[in-house]
Amino acid sequence: MVTTVACVLAGGTGTRLYPASRSDRPKQFLSLDGDRSLLAETVDRVAFADETVVLTGDAHADHVREHAPGADVFVEPTPKDTGPALAYAARRVRETFGDCVLLSVPADHHVDGDFAAAARHAAAVAVETEGLVTMGVEPTRDATGYGYVEPTAFEPLAGDADATDGTDATEATDATDGTEANDATGEYAPVAAFREKPDRETARQLRDLGCLWNAGIFAWTPDAFLRECRGTPLESLADDELALDAAFDAAPAVSVDYAVLERTDSAYVVPAAFEWDDLGSWDALGRILDGDDAGNAVLATEGGSDAGDSGDAVLVDTEDAVVATDDKHVSVVEGDGLVVAAFDDRVLVVPRESSQRVRAVVAELRERGLF
Repeated sequence: MVTTVACVLAGGTGTRLYPASRSDRPKQFLSLDGDRSLLAETVDRVAFADETVVLTGDAHADHVREHAPGADVFVEPTPKDTGPALAYAARRVRETFGDCVLLSVPADHHVDGDFAAAARHAAAVAVETEGLVTMGVEPTRDATGYGYVEPTAFEPLAGDADATDGTDATEATDATDGTEANDATGEYAPVAAFREKPDRETARQLRDLGCLWNAGIFAWTPDAFLRECRGTPLESLADDELALDAAFDAAPAVSVDYAVLERTDSAYVVPAAFEWDDLGSWDALGRILDGDDAGNAVLATEGGSDAGDSGDAVLVDTEDAVVATDDKHVSVVEGDGLVVAAFDDRVLVVPRESSQRVRAVVAELRERGLF
């Protein structure tokens, strides 16, 4: 039996879902595809773990406790991207819980299917290999907004059993199309290479090569991760002799992919046999909501000055649009492929295919002190 600690990453501001997300209302606290916040749904998703912690910033710690009252809250000193955040979490988790396997789960993902079985298997592979494990999702389109992972040949875990609780790893189907994803969750493969976010043609080639989306859901023991941080930009956090806060201050802001995963020879991938999407853009929201016959997706949430009010939308001669609003009415005429998001006193209009460029709007607003 190995203690499993789920660490939910909830430190970002979610700028790509502006104007629903703002500096004082990061997207992990929004309810986008249900009645509960993304953070609350994520904490529910990892309830199978022995322990759950949420890693966040000081400004959001109290809000995290409201949305995840049963979880421990770790407050990172400053926002510094996923590399320092995960190294900080590894040291804090090791100090708090001792020997364990750490499962890192972002708070802003959409998951539909048996997440627990895949996560337990990833944890088992992390314990068996003493390596760094990522979950890979079978691509359903030529996505340019995701990183990809190229596996070598898949092989079964020794005994094909879940080492964290002794139960057999079960076969699962890909909820996106009903086909089997890499045959079974009981498999894993050494990583041949991590691929950065590609252009459209490269994304098609990566799919043809059998590459998987890198879901950014990881499993490793704290010792294994900190071992692999040595000789990388996260070197200071791997030094047990250096106080944690000082080690964190010395580390640069860098993603875990660039700092560690692309450098290590001990990375493994397990197939994630569930429907998955990174809710990092309005286009992603359009994929998870039930659309009408014209492919339009509408999200109307409660908000505004009148409690219980919710917005609505009328779309005329419009296809493949995403409309999101709080207590406002939105009308769209001949707005094929547009995102229209109206929250509070802000309105955003952007083509769905360019929805990642919302970050440019946020950058401009920050310069003006208006975000």
